[in-house]
Amino acid sequence: MRYAVVIEKGERNYSAYVPDLPGCVSVGDTLEEVKAEIREAIEFHLEGMREDGSPIPPPSSWAEYVEVEVRAA
Repeated sequence: MRYAVVIEKGERNYSAYVPDLPGCVSVGDTLEEVKAEIREAIEFHLEGMREDGSPIPPPSSWAEYVEVEVRAA
């Protein structure tokens, strides 16, 4: 499966979450670290859902950059 992941840069680290998997979050000191950590978090989250007998939500979110023009005041 391929889930959309949102990564945000904070003042001192990065955080990530998966919109289709509420509660599936991760943090890392670097971009590379948070990417690796969220991958592990997704696997762990899905494994827990399977063990609990919960349905696995299919990926349904996506992300896209939208370019806009900002005029100077």
